[in-house]
Amino acid sequence: SGSRVANSLLFSNVRVHDYSSIDHAVILPRVRVGERCTIHRAIIDSGSAIPDGMQIGMDPAADAERFYVTENGVTLVTPNMLRALQRPG
Repeated sequence: SGSRVANSLLFSNVRVHDYSSIDHAVILPRVRVGERCTIHRAIIDSGSAIPDGMQIGMDPAADAERFYVTENGVTLVTPNMLRALQRPG
């Protein structure tokens, strides 16, 4: 409800929750995109769970601290990278 997906490829078993925006992205199977997320110019690996409110592909410097960013500015996100964000310290 209220989500927008454009110029993107979503594989099977992808769930995009309310008010999220996905543009120029590839979302592999079994991915959950939380509420109010923004994903732009990214590849999201199978089995990833994007937390509510996360922005990917909007700030290259912030993305480079959390994920892998290619020379062309495409952000790669894997389940292990997301789990590392949730670990304390």
